[in-house]
Amino acid sequence: MPAGQVAAIIRSYTEKGATPGGRIFLDEPAPMNNRQIAAILYEVADLLELRSVKFKPVAYRRAAQVIETLPEELAGIDQRGKLEELPGVGTHIAAKIHEILSTGRLAYLDRLKAEIPEGVWELADLEGIGPKKALLLSRQLGIANREQLEEAAKAGKIRDLPGFGEKSEQNILQSIAQKQKTTGRYLLGDILPEAEAIRDQLAGLPITRLISLAGSIRRMKETIGDVDILATSPEPEKIMSVFCSLHEVDRIIGKGPTKSSVILKSGVQVDLRVVEEDEYWTALMYFTGSKDHNIALRRRALERNWRLNEYGLTDLATGKKLPGASEQELYATLGLPYIEPELRESRGEIEAAENGTLPSVFPYTAIRGDLHVHTTWSDGLHTIAEMAGAARTMGYEYIAVCDHSRSREISRGMSEEMIRDQRREIEQVNRDLSGITVLAGIECSIDPDGKPDIADAILKDLDVVIASAHAGLDMQKNEMTRRVIAAMHNEHIDIIGHPTGRIIQQREPVQLDLEAVFDSAAGLGVCMEINALPNRLDLRDTDCMNAKNHGVRFAIGSDAHARDKLRTMVFGVATARRGWLEARNVVNTLPLADLRKIFGT
Repeated sequence: MPAGQVAAIIRSYTEKGATPGGRIFLDEPAPMNNRQIAAILYEVADLLELRSVKFKPVAYRRAAQVIETLPEELAGIDQRGKLEELPGVGTHIAAKIHEILSTGRLAYLDRLKAEIPEGVWELADLEGIGPKKALLLSRQLGIANREQLEEAAKAGKIRDLPGFGEKSEQNILQSIAQKQKTTGRYLLGDILPEAEAIRDQLAGLPITRLISLAGSIRRMKETIGDVDILATSPEPEKIMSVFCSLHEVDRIIGKGPTKSSVILKSGVQVDLRVVEEDEYWTALMYFTGSKDHNIALRRRALERNWRLNEYGLTDLATGKKLPGASEQELYATLGLPYIEPELRESRGEIEAAENGTLPSVFPYTAIRGDLHVHTTWSDGLHTIAEMAGAARTMGYEYIAVCDHSRSREISRGMSEEMIRDQRREIEQVNRDLSGITVLAGIECSIDPDGKPDIADAILKDLDVVIASAHAGLDMQKNEMTRRVIAAMHNEHIDIIGHPTGRIIQQREPVQLDLEAVFDSAAGLGVCMEINALPNRLDLRDTDCMNAKNHGVRFAIGSDAHARDKLRTMVFGVATARRGWLEARNVVNTLPLADLRKIFGT
């Protein structure tokens, strides 16, 4: 919502004499955004695939991929009658999009859903099952929910079904346990844009003085339970009325003069607190947390005969508040250098701050290039020139195009001939496009023995080579460890991609002796990737801390398959910061000339 529109709501509140605390309703519901529309089209594709419909699922997914990366909302494009001009959106899908924008739903999707037994999608959401196996479980065993699935797996009733076995039952039980652990938590990458949009709308109000995200989202944790926002204002009740009336809000849990809680349409809870200005910085410190970090700070204050809480830092002897006009000043008063929010996890940061070993984590602006980008040469949505142009607008000096090699797992990957052809196109883009350099790379798959699926004669001519395990992720720990270390011994491998193979809330990390892997990586000069995709963030923060202690170097890559996804780099940087990494630990904080020396190009 533009700041002007929000200000108009405030004027309306005053002019119409609404009762304090009363809810303000906007005249019209907001149209669905691009991400919501893309989600509907993805669901249509899944349902069509479940019915073994050919070709249409691909068309719907292609349209969804285009839509979720558009810089402009579809509502405006629809108003101009230009939907059919979008890539992958023909007359048929354009009509569906228009219906969604007009009615907020899609009758075609409702009809498809009606044909699917109850509970199938709850089962399909589990790692290793998917829609077709979920339908089989429903039809053969009458399983309608995860509780029934767990009972059937424990009773050994699933192993004899086509496509299953005893190992399948074990995997199902592990997937259910994983889901139970993550219930009620949301990926940072899904929630942060919504949270920032709400913060920015409230920040645009003329009566807002100070405002910030707080809690775990400010610490940039990989998953978020809820969102905390802290603000100051001379008219808190008016801010509360605007907050509770935002288009993103589905329902109000509680509304008061200084605190309100709402549930967004995405399902996440958002709490807004408005505090006095002289309490803002201690409140921000308190509500940022973490709990154990706060306990350590309060203990430190008590040692000085002070009390630290959300209302201020108070001298118990005099009853007077101590200076605290910023978080930096509060930490300094407590005898500590400023501790960045991402580090406040009670992992030794207080002790490090005391003894002068707190890392100087690098800023989000320190990244000079993206070392993991996909294009239309494999399964990306945009061309090399389009990805490079988008990266240039972000201020990058370079990107590494690392499309997939062709394998059983990656059918749309590149053959060796295609790699040579792509290299020539990259050279042409570098001649045509100033201000950024495109590096020629590959993301190759490694077999169970750690051998890349591209010949060394091809790899040696590339600027950046990422080696990733895309299959065989259920190998035993010693086998997987040998596999990864063997790949690192190939002199052409520069980076191990998404090293543990985890998918947050869906797939556990592979069994891997990380101590041995990190020792080998440090000794061989191979970088460990921090994959910035919000559902990967692999390596995770604690692994980064461990790898850093082994002397490992890191490469952060967005793994972007579309221009808009280049911006997921922020989540990789957040992971690096939470992992105590400094600029010297991350190779793509280097200028291009220095990066080339490390990769030997």
